[in-house]
Amino acid sequence: MTTTVKIDAKGLHYTPLNQQIRAAIAAGAEEIILDNVLGQRFIGNGIRGKGVTLTIHGVPGGDLAMFMSGPSVIVNGNADHAPGNTMDNGRVIIHGSAGDAVAHSMRGGRVYVRDNIGYRGGIHMKQYTDKRPILVVGGAARAFLGEYMAGGLLIVLGLTGIPPVEERGVGSGIHGGEIYIRGHVDPNNLGVGAQQTPATEEQKRMIAPVIEDFAQVFGIDAKELTDSEYTRV
Repeated sequence: MTTTVKIDAKGLHYTPLNQQIRAAIAAGAEEIILDNVLGQRFIGNGIRGKGVTLTIHGVPGGDLAMFMSGPSVIVNGNADHAPGNTMDNGRVIIHGSAGDAVAHSMRGGRVYVRDNIGYRGGIHMKQYTDKRPILVVGGAARAFLGEYMAGGLLIVLGLTGIPPVEERGVGSGIHGGEIYIRGHVDPNNLGVGAQQTPATEEQKRMIAPVIEDFAQVFGIDAKELTDSEYTRV
């Protein structure tokens, strides 16, 4: 039987809020539900526990799940800047859009954003041996996507009626990892040092399980996505 703890975050500063989250995990909670979240920063920072799910109703502030290792965080709404910052493991699922620097320096786990993200998504993502972070954006990304990327996998699907990437600096300074964009990227929007090629059938097969997982999370038909053409940066 799952142990569930509910916390009302209305008017609560992020420090006592995080103290309550940590106390609940230490007491054995497997599901923690936060209601009335409105801009509190650092929610879930550094928490651990593979079987723990943190469900957020509202809009969390910046650096959601920073340094997190293991739990799942589900946001039923939008999120502010840098969710998944330097995250080590686990999943962050955002049923809306997110701000700038999503997955900043992320080093493991997955971040799924159903809609759009802001500037510098995936900046300085990194990987070590078999620890490979993944960021999937269902909608569109703003400028400097994957800037200074040093590892990991970044996928942009363009499902919100906006071209997935139509601003400059894609992969600027990239020196590791891969960016897959559904469709084509205007060469003028590529950053310094970035190169694009059509994704091969083998590469499409490689990313298909990730796309299928993303689609399952958000109730989307995966077939059209896996059958689409992708550009690899």
